[in-house]
Amino acid sequence: MYRYDAVDRLLVEERAAQFRGQTERFLKGELSEDAFKPLRLQNGLYVQRHAPMLRVAIPYGMLSSDQLRVLGRIAREYDRGYGHFTTRQNIQYNWVEIARVPDILDELAAVEMHGIQTSGNCIRNTTTDHLAGVAADEIVDPRPYCELMRQWSTFNPEFAFLPRKFKVAFNGAGQNRAATGVHDLAFDLKLDAAGEVVMDVMAGGGQGRTPRIGPVIKRDLPWREMLTYTEAVLRAYNRWGRRDNLYKARIKILVESIGAERFAADVEDEWRHLKGGIARITDEEFQRINACFTDPAYLSDDEASADLSGLRVQHKRFDAWLRRNVVAHKRAGYAAVTLSLKRTGPAPGDATDTEMERAADLADRFSFGELRVSHHQNLVLAHVARKDLFDLWQAAEAAGFAEPNIGLVTDIIACPGGDFCALANARAIPIATAIQERFDAAKQEAIGELAVKISGCINSCGHHHVGHIGVLGVDKNGEEWYQILVGGRSDNEVTLGTILGRSIKFDEVPGMVERLVDVYLNAREGEERFIDTVGRIGIAPFKAAAYPDKVQAA
Repeated sequence: MYRYDAVDRLLVEERAAQFRGQTERFLKGELSEDAFKPLRLQNGLYVQRHAPMLRVAIPYGMLSSDQLRVLGRIAREYDRGYGHFTTRQNIQYNWVEIARVPDILDELAAVEMHGIQTSGNCIRNTTTDHLAGVAADEIVDPRPYCELMRQWSTFNPEFAFLPRKFKVAFNGAGQNRAATGVHDLAFDLKLDAAGEVVMDVMAGGGQGRTPRIGPVIKRDLPWREMLTYTEAVLRAYNRWGRRDNLYKARIKILVESIGAERFAADVEDEWRHLKGGIARITDEEFQRINACFTDPAYLSDDEASADLSGLRVQHKRFDAWLRRNVVAHKRAGYAAVTLSLKRTGPAPGDATDTEMERAADLADRFSFGELRVSHHQNLVLAHVARKDLFDLWQAAEAAGFAEPNIGLVTDIIACPGGDFCALANARAIPIATAIQERFDAAKQEAIGELAVKISGCINSCGHHHVGHIGVLGVDKNGEEWYQILVGGRSDNEVTLGTILGRSIKFDEVPGMVERLVDVYLNAREGEERFIDTVGRIGIAPFKAAAYPDKVQAA
């Protein structure tokens, strides 16, 4: 993973010191709330429903075990003993005190972490596939390109005050696990006929109150021009994006209003002055960054492999865990393993201080001290020798990370919702728990792959628009109600879900989800997944099952 050089360290340490001074002046009354607000947002500090919230950047989801231990310590010393891993591969602390945030930033800086640009109208944390660098289907490792984007965009003064927040994602694999289609700017990496890395560029995707799938505005962009072209996109957005209406300020509104072709032409016009210029990536700079992303000291495939068939027969839960939580690695003797943070009860994505420390221990013991945060709000050990899988399973089971539910109905994505967020219309966490309690292990297995995603408001932090089943909290006369969507997906065939009909009350949601699942189970053909059945039979049967009273009345 990337290691800071002297310049990186100085920047982060000076920013932490700067914010300490700003905070002290605010607490003394020398800075007004209006003056302090943009300063705290630039460092990831929000004021939420009950307390300040601090968001910490985890660039493209990569963590060392030492960093995770510090995150656990921060949860224990400065919060209420836990943190929340988000769909942006970050972590949030929901109960910090403003006066102590500078101390947190100092602790983060000591392990090459910070909260810079995790909020505000700027380029946010760059994300990618949680299996980047190890996926068996990977075409190009996206991590060096993510790091180049992070370094170029952090503290870039031209783009510190955009019309609205701006999110960037990269995919370099055959299977898109990075949800690139619903980002403000996204890059799909591939190889041209000569074996050179080129990029298909999408702009204008996003979720929120006006969800849109980003159209391709440039094909086969040479990798060296990634930053010059990004600068052209941002200049066009900065120039033409709306600043008079908060709800129409995202780049997706601009792209839709003038059309993708016109926007692409405007970008090309800007790019004429930037192409080949100072932001062009040199071979020397790429090699400097790429050198940080070397493989660990793998055993040979023969040494790392093992026959697990006997153990799978003896331990049915181990067998289920292998099928659900373990995926292929680029090395035949290794596997990537997901540590599930989707136990019934705790909020999806929450981890206690002790759990973070235990996960760090597992990373040291089984994965060369490295972890990943997935946008599905789980942790990943990316380099596990197959001979160690049974030992890891036993240790993960003891630590509470071995629920064999990855990709199943209880592997729910959810935002903090009304329990914490000042923007939320409804709670998300209790809905997630109620759905999880509805499906036992046997029924989960019978259903197979099913992505349930829950947002407490239209800002869509829970990605409900691209859930196979999406749940959106809405306000109705001061009460919590929920809209249900079906048919969304964030993979290679990215699709926005369809709202089935009228919103429903809290206690109706689990039953409706179960009825939707039953439609699938009755209609599927062979090993067909839920989302494929939706594509084949359409939305109508799901609407009918969702509102049986309406069908009877008709």
